[in-house]
Amino acid sequence: MTHKEIALGIFERKYHCSQAVLAAFAEECGLTEVQALKLGACFGSGMRKGEVCGACIGALMVLGALYGQYDKEDPVSRETANTVNDKMMEGFAEISGSYICNDLLGCDISTVEGVEYARTHNLFTELCPQMVANAVDVLEQIIQEQSSNSCLQR
Repeated sequence: MTHKEIALGIFERKYHCSQAVLAAFAEECGLTEVQALKLGACFGSGMRKGEVCGACIGALMVLGALYGQYDKEDPVSRETANTVNDKMMEGFAEISGSYICNDLLGCDISTVEGVEYARTHNLFTELCPQMVANAVDVLEQIIQEQSSNSCLQR
């Protein structure tokens, strides 16, 4: 199965978009699926406030696990993390129209009325899976670019 198929399958099982993207890459991040689901649990629906799309946040967590700075004396890893972050945010917004959940859904899901609107209009079941797919597509492209760059540097 592809990462996208795995992520969409997890999302279809009623997990948050953030959980679906992170868990689809759990093995590459050195996590179990359970750990990934737990880590991603509080980021769906733009942290339940309609902020940065949870699918995008899940992808950022993957990028952090793969390329994040952990040694304060390593400025190269900080720059790499900053670069992949920017690529993720920009790439996701380019193909999705925005990286802000409320903008993508066209309603304010930080309110009861907004959540009801999203449910009534099937946004969580019809639009959100596309956001999960978009996040995986951009994420895989960034990982491929990073892999190619590291091969060139050897």
